[in-house]
Amino acid sequence: MTISIMAYDEKSGLYGGAATTGSLCVGGWVLHGDAESGMSASQGSLPSTMWGTDTLALMKAGTSAQDAADQVTKVDSGRGHRQLATLDPKGGVGHFTGADSIATAGARQGDGVIVTGNLLSSEAVLDAALAGYQDAQGSLDLRLMAALDAAFAAGGDSRGLLSAALLIVGRDMAPLTLRIDYSPTPLDDLRALHDRATTGDYADWAVLVPTLNEPERAAPYGAKTDQPV
Repeated sequence: MTISIMAYDEKSGLYGGAATTGSLCVGGWVLHGDAESGMSASQGSLPSTMWGTDTLALMKAGTSAQDAADQVTKVDSGRGHRQLATLDPKGGVGHFTGADSIATAGARQGDGVIVTGNLLSSEAVLDAALAGYQDAQGSLDLRLMAALDAAFAAGGDSRGLLSAALLIVGRDMAPLTLRIDYSPTPLDDLRALHDRATTGDYADWAVLVPTLNEPERAAPYGAKTDQPV
């Protein structure tokens, strides 16, 4: 299974995505995004990373999420083996699931949120992921991880899970991009990495780097923030 969820949080102005799969390196394959373009999730049995980047370029130029998905997928003769979800800078969503996708495959969407998956144990996994996000409390990143947990609890992938990823972008923050590329417990490890990345010295340092809203930001390092990367 690959299951992904992307959402726009109107209150914070942040865009986020999370994904998990029974294969390796889901973060590098599936999730793409930035605060000027929106986000995309390109997956499937033969995923195209070009779908992910091409839809971002279209959405940055003003194309809606669904129109971007339609334009990119219709010209690819191999689209039957691929799946795509899109989230534009206005919070609109779009998706495509190829006719040859490994069952169970499909999508669910809500206001500013899109879930897509393939090789699922049942349709209930899609519903659980969406409900897990919508019912969760807290920040966007925590709600996205709750969606992955709910999908796994609903049956997930018969192969088990081996990787997981989280991507959060916004105009006034450094990108938060976390990847567990291989682990027998990727969701647990993603939460542990998230805790490390959002607390302590690393988090203190991350607020000092340039952002889209402040591209020349250069606050001096403090005693607890001298953590160059």
